[in-house]
Amino acid sequence: MPGGSGSSSRTGVRVVVVGDRGTGKSSLIAAAATESVPEKVPPVHAPTRLPPDFYPDRVPVTIIDTSSSLENKGKLNEELKRADAVVLTYACNQQSTLSRLSSYWLPELRRLEIKVPIIVAGCKLDLRGDHNATSLEEVMGPIMQQFREIETCVECSATTMIQVPDVFYYAQKAVLHPTAPLFDHDEQTLKPRCVRALKRIFIICDHDMDGALNDAELNEFQVKCFNAPLQPAEIVGVKRVVQEKQHDGVNDLGLTLSGFLFLHALFIEKGRLETTWAVLRKFGYGDDLELRDDFLPVPTKLSPDQDKNVEWWIKSMGEEYCSRKNETLSFAASPNP
Repeated sequence: MPGGSGSSSRTGVRVVVVGDRGTGKSSLIAAAATESVPEKVPPVHAPTRLPPDFYPDRVPVTIIDTSSSLENKGKLNEELKRADAVVLTYACNQQSTLSRLSSYWLPELRRLEIKVPIIVAGCKLDLRGDHNATSLEEVMGPIMQQFREIETCVECSATTMIQVPDVFYYAQKAVLHPTAPLFDHDEQTLKPRCVRALKRIFIICDHDMDGALNDAELNEFQVKCFNAPLQPAEIVGVKRVVQEKQHDGVNDLGLTLSGFLFLHALFIEKGRLETTWAVLRKFGYGDDLELRDDFLPVPTKLSPDQDKNVEWWIKSMGEEYCSRKNETLSFAASPNP
């Protein structure tokens, strides 16, 4: 079940770059914009737009540089409140700037009630000596535990162009394919609304209503969502992964609901949120995990046989699967949303 880019309704992403003076904010932006090592960098870079074809999702990114001086604090706060995502920088060769993430910047963002994804970028990687070569996980792990709003961390260098595009790719991705509606990091589980949406999708795809997706149903689901079939060996591989981790995820009939939910939790844990969002959007869900109006079911009169099928399905799979917006009737009447 390979990943895909689920198209978002957004027409642009606004990323605001903040951090202590001298941490490399403007150089990072200049390097990303020109895709080359910057020779001369202004104290504060002008607003920069990365074109739609810069990243696979084909959504333009506008990058806003900021000054950390006290006299510009009002403007900084205004920009933060307009941000879709924040890139927070520190310098890999200056321990004090790393300490300031948790002592000043992250608490300040909370105080301002900035509720957008935060990407932490460790700049000037080329200047960090070997004696300071601590792994990024060791450095950022405790901070990320305390500040769950941090989406990811990247070390980069504008001088050597190491991972410069990645910083804004992760910022864009965090906005277009957000984690918050899908996954509870504290509980390490899918959120109830996400589970409900995936259950509905599973029911729609389970055409024979036997409580499992057989190989043909899995393949049809794959083609619908990602425009590419699964090879037999890939289907075997998917089932093997599920069976190893989720004992009730596969049975003689195919991939069960438990296995279907497990796969999506696994995608999210591995950072492949675009895969789950591609599925949700294909079946009519917006960023708030509400069905779009054009996907809401139209009440349909069922035959007696279909009535019996629906009754059996509710009893065997649970009434909560089918309770929302009278979707039961739509599921039985038509396999497609």
